Amino acid sequence: MTLITFILILLGIIGYLVRRRSRLSLSDVPGPQPESFWLGNLKQIFQIGAGKMDFGWQKQYGSVARFKGPFGTDRLLVSDAKALQYILHTSAYNFPKTTGGRRAVGLFINGPNLVAVDGDVHKRQRKVMLPAFGGPESRALFSVFKSVSEELVSRWMDLLSGEAGPVELNIPSWLSRATLDAIGEAAFDYQFRSLDNVETELGKAYQSIVLTLFGLPSTSRLFRESFLDYLPAKLIMYMYSKMPSRRFVRMRQTAEASMKIAKQLVNEKHDALLAGKDNKDVMSLLVKANASENPKARLTEDELYAEMRVILFAGHETTANSLTWTLWELAKHPEIQKRLRTEIREAEAAARARGSGELTLHDIESMPYLQAVLKEGMRIHPAVGRISRVAGRDEIVPLAKPLHMISGRAVNEVAIPKGTKVMLSIAAYNRDPDIWGPDAHVFNPDRWLSANERNKDYPAIGVVGNLMTFSSGTRSCIGWRFAMVEMQSFLVDLINNFEFRPSEKDARIRREGSGLMFPIVDGEVEDGVKLPLLVSVAARDE
Repeated sequence: MTLITFILILLGIIGYLVRRRSRLSLSDVPGPQPESFWLGNLKQIFQIGAGKMDFGWQKQYGSVARFKGPFGTDRLLVSDAKALQYILHTSAYNFPKTTGGRRAVGLFINGPNLVAVDGDVHKRQRKVMLPAFGGPESRALFSVFKSVSEELVSRWMDLLSGEAGPVELNIPSWLSRATLDAIGEAAFDYQFRSLDNVETELGKAYQSIVLTLFGLPSTSRLFRESFLDYLPAKLIMYMYSKMPSRRFVRMRQTAEASMKIAKQLVNEKHDALLAGKDNKDVMSLLVKANASENPKARLTEDELYAEMRVILFAGHETTANSLTWTLWELAKHPEIQKRLRTEIREAEAAARARGSGELTLHDIESMPYLQAVLKEGMRIHPAVGRISRVAGRDEIVPLAKPLHMISGRAVNEVAIPKGTKVMLSIAAYNRDPDIWGPDAHVFNPDRWLSANERNKDYPAIGVVGNLMTFSSGTRSCIGWRFAMVEMQSFLVDLINNFEFRPSEKDARIRREGSGLMFPIVDGEVEDGVKLPLLVSVAARDE
């Protein structure tokens, strides 16, 4: 046992004993038996395919389940609609993000950004940033997204030209490059040229970081990170900066590359502002807002760099992820794919009839089946499967449906002691049969075309379609409008021009990830994020 491991265990035990004092009991809340005292149920949570435990525990125990963390600590997995509403809306700032290793990773790679901070700092940052992500601002970027999606179409057409049949393409690799280009232009007016195969330091760092950060953790890594939860984030970040393992080297490379380009771009935006230029990209708007003399209406220099870094990282990987899974579902459901293509081409014909050369954003937003397909893809495959919080005080959390306790009594609220770690399951809420119907695990866009897409007896949460995909409340994804415009643009161009079919590897595709849910192919994990589809040019005589 190394000295560092011994110290971590000792600090972890001390932290556990301190936090255990005066703790209210969760012993009557149903849940699985722990696999071990040291790790509880964490191996089940983090080492089994993304969402599987969430669905199983929801079905077996209900929408609130107790499971064990290290040293027998009680934790909760929550997918109840009213509980989610309370934790994310009503009492949001009393349920801050969890501390420890996972928080430290976000701070280490991207700095003190909106996703990582809490309390008054979060309120100030969100207030400063929100205007740059409004509806008009997001809609104004449609032409940028359209340009990049057309560039992707052109690249694929070149690959398919001269081919007698379909070509197998690794969809997430292509979409990650395309969305990096899109976020570069829309958010920073910067050309990454990823689709041109220009290899930048940042692009290279991002290629490997998803699997490094969010891949299923080994048991030894789970063991180490369990103890890190009891240490201050600054101490953990210092340790990360010194550890020689490949994982931490990659984290440092990504942090350094993103910081380098952040400083470069922020300086360029400052110079443009001084020169009187009125650029409309997101970073220009933030730099302009940051010129305020009121410190409560500004970001610090480090925060400005951090926001840029997290927008880059989260803004392209999550969108690419959502589009990848949606294309996969369309490949497996050719009748749905064909119906969507027909709607797109009918809208094109209507645009030509009125003398317009191409579809407008209004045209695209007016396509009911497109909206249904997008929402259903996000429902079935949320980019992030779970988010974590910790109770900042003793809380009585209301429930939308009765929870049957171990003692046999049914309760409509659950007492959560201060310090309890709570996992909010986006994946399980999005597929709750009581909310979405008995076919909740089925990809069915038609559910969105009726007035009964969900059970109205449950409270409305989320920012799009009562889905939790963009989270909800005070910490909902600030860029959700931005993402919706981007995804609509890409999906229209790709389905209009190409036909997608499953590859021979389809049965081996699985969802993985302890944070971001991404695809891999069993037996080819060393290839990283991967979802191959057969792509061919879509016939024009449909």
